[in-house]
Amino acid sequence: MNITKLIIATLLMILGQIGSFLQLQGGIKFGWYEKYLWVILLCSVPISYIYIRAVNLYVDAFEGQIWPSRLIGFALGIMVFTLLSTLLFKEDITLKTGVCLGLSVSIVAIQLFWK
Repeated sequence: MNITKLIIATLLMILGQIGSFLQLQGGIKFGWYEKYLWVILLCSVPISYIYIRAVNLYVDAFEGQIWPSRLIGFALGIMVFTLLSTLLFKEDITLKTGVCLGLSVSIVAIQLFWK
């Protein structure tokens, strides 16, 4: 496993997840859709590129395996969504959300440490 590629991929995946969250839920919080629809749509291009680079780096880091990139990306999405919905929307972490968050941490740990 290539740790450098893994770290860069993870940072890019988190950045992509933040961008996606703001693109999709930002309009609810800040009312961007009505004023800046084309800007939001054009932001899809760099966000997609960030995801593509992250996935390619994950595949390289895991020596050609594609499943780790999917599972880690999914789990990081849950973590970022939980954090940002708590910070921006003041949504509490319920027991159900907490269990899902714990499962996402488990998914990442399994992908990284299970040989």
